[in-house]
Amino acid sequence: MNRSDILRDIAPVIRDHLVVCNIGLPSQELHMIDDQPTNFYMLGTMGLASSIGLGVALAQDKQVIAIDGDGSVLTNLGTLPTIANNVADNFILLIIDNGSYGSTGDQPTYAGKKTSLTAVARACGCDNVVEVVAKDVAQALTDALAAKRMTVIVAKCVSGNIKVPVITKDPVAIRDRFMAAIQS
Repeated sequence: MNRSDILRDIAPVIRDHLVVCNIGLPSQELHMIDDQPTNFYMLGTMGLASSIGLGVALAQDKQVIAIDGDGSVLTNLGTLPTIANNVADNFILLIIDNGSYGSTGDQPTYAGKKTSLTAVARACGCDNVVEVVAKDVAQALTDALAAKRMTVIVAKCVSGNIKVPVITKDPVAIRDRFMAAIQS
């Protein structure tokens, strides 16, 4: 299974929750698979989906899922100690770890070599870190949502991209409909 397979599997699980999705192909894939007003698609700012997701979770009570990639988390490693030290039990960070920078041509990341993001998250102080294989992501996410406890899920999968159209929605429209979903 690759990232798009995981997104297809989890779409019914995340549909009724606030979702902040990583830049590039992950956002395009989620948009194509199941566009929802509760989805905030990152169209820029690599490495900030987890930070924005945490901020949204801290600012209100609805459950928030940030979908990030190993490359983006490695770009902003400061997000993991920030998450560990600002616990929001309505926040789940799903790191789809395919060992590559998928949106820029599948160049290998260090997570695809010797660096374990599961170990890094634990070392940063994240208390509830779960590593799963791709086929088990939907169940891990369902369990984390039911537990209502801040969770970092590291989902290991194979690298690879599917052909997807670009998101043609205006970034301001994406922001506005997401903010309306938060307030509803």
